[in-house]
Amino acid sequence: MVMEEETVRVRTPRGDEVLGTVMEVLGGSRFRVECTDGRERLCRVPGRSKRRMYVKIGDVILVKPWSIEGDEKGDIVWRYKPAQVSWLTNKGFLGQ
Repeated sequence: MVMEEETVRVRTPRGDEVLGTVMEVLGGSRFRVECTDGRERLCRVPGRSKRRMYVKIGDVILVKPWSIEGDEKGDIVWRYKPAQVSWLTNKGFLGQ
């Protein structure tokens, strides 16, 4: 039996977006996230995505920092699935 590698389409960070890992659920669709740029941000799921995106502790996400207070706050743009996380790790986007 030969294992075939599954082709995975992954959304990579564009512009000022950074990858992050959810550290704590604060409630009200807000989360404490440790980002790959070394900062810890208070992130939220924007209203248009609240019902479609379920985020839990340990998830790898894509964060768009705010234009004001961008070092402290941001919006969660995307949540990665386990196959996508392994692809990001293999390609060097995640330093784990």
